[in-house]
Amino acid sequence: MTLLRLEDLSVTFPVARRGAWPWEAPDLLRAVTDVSLEVAAGETLGLVGESGSGKSTLARAVIGTIPASSGRVLWEGQDLAALSAGRRRRHRAEVQMVFQDPLAALNPRMTVGRAIAEPLQTHEPDASRDERRRRVGEVMEKVGLSPKLMDRYPHEFSGGQCQRVGIARALVLNPRLIVADEPVSALDVSVQAQVVNLMKRLVKDMGISLIFIAHDLSVVRNVSDRIAVMYLGRLMEVGPARPLIAAPAHPYTRALVEAVPVPDPARGAVRAAGLVEGDIPSPLSPPSGCVFRTRCPRARPDCADAPPALRPVRETEAACIHPIAEAAHA
Repeated sequence: MTLLRLEDLSVTFPVARRGAWPWEAPDLLRAVTDVSLEVAAGETLGLVGESGSGKSTLARAVIGTIPASSGRVLWEGQDLAALSAGRRRRHRAEVQMVFQDPLAALNPRMTVGRAIAEPLQTHEPDASRDERRRRVGEVMEKVGLSPKLMDRYPHEFSGGQCQRVGIARALVLNPRLIVADEPVSALDVSVQAQVVNLMKRLVKDMGISLIFIAHDLSVVRNVSDRIAVMYLGRLMEVGPARPLIAAPAHPYTRALVEAVPVPDPARGAVRAAGLVEGDIPSPLSPPSGCVFRTRCPRARPDCADAPPALRPVRETEAACIHPIAEAAHA
């Protein structure tokens, strides 16, 4: 069953031009452009791309904290923009978020128990204090924290423990979808694996859908059923995790795969030689046609004609008119 569907979703922000008169029209920053995606019940979708690709903006459009400029966000077939106030409130309880910086996401003046219980106070105000404390203890145990720690403050915890608190806070309402925005990028590598494994277990045990956002494919591939690759606000490739990583069809996906470190120095040097160069262009003035063409080692003149749509290439869908998989079999 499809839980979440995005239909041609675009998010733009007005940006005043330097030196422009107040009455002049601002420029438009295209953070997300014509993204169509689906997330099934119980599925984990990995969303990857460089910083500035529009991943976090897409996440905030999904949870409803920023409006779509065009297109639709459908929750169980219902347009979020058309929901009644009561249904929108229920939707906010069904979709929760885990943030990048675990310590900054917690109020330093609140004990972790109060921080975890805060969503219960908002969405279930009739619950007694004892009931809230019981549920906080249960969810702390689920994430590997002792309920005896609920009266401590965030500064008394490590980064990994604070992220477990953030996950517990997201789980306390028994949501149906969690959006995790770079949840392990601020953690040590050894702790990253623990948090990723924890999220994998919780998603499986509780039947929750998960959108896992990261810029590192080596992290995403271990948790995702499907992966969507974004670049400059557009989808480059979407498909099942294993074939997308094993045989990427889009040059950008291939660059991300080759950027994953390998233990063999000789092999790593060969892979590094094929990486794309330069910086991601400004979303205020994206390239015409394929937005990746200015950094693509396979770019041709016709890549500037029009933005390519996603189309099937072997086991994935790629927005490329000269995909790698087809060229390899030509």
